[in-house]
Amino acid sequence: MNRYERPPQSGQEAEIDYLDGDFRVRKPGGFVRCAATGEAIPLEDLRYWNVDLQEAYASPQAKLDRLRKLGKIR
Repeated sequence: MNRYERPPQSGQEAEIDYLDGDFRVRKPGGFVRCAATGEAIPLEDLRYWNVDLQEAYASPQAKLDRLRKLGKIR
């Protein structure tokens, strides 16, 4: 089942498997949390994530900040 087969439950946080170029919803919800900022990201706006860390990011800058903090990049 993919993200379009279930109606979003906007008040609940979704559980997601982040894949290369796509993601799979394990538990329906309307949003996920940015690993860098903690802000809620509506699933329809989710564009940035890390497959290895299984984390979502609100923006490209948030992703860079998180990877720098983890020592993955300089």
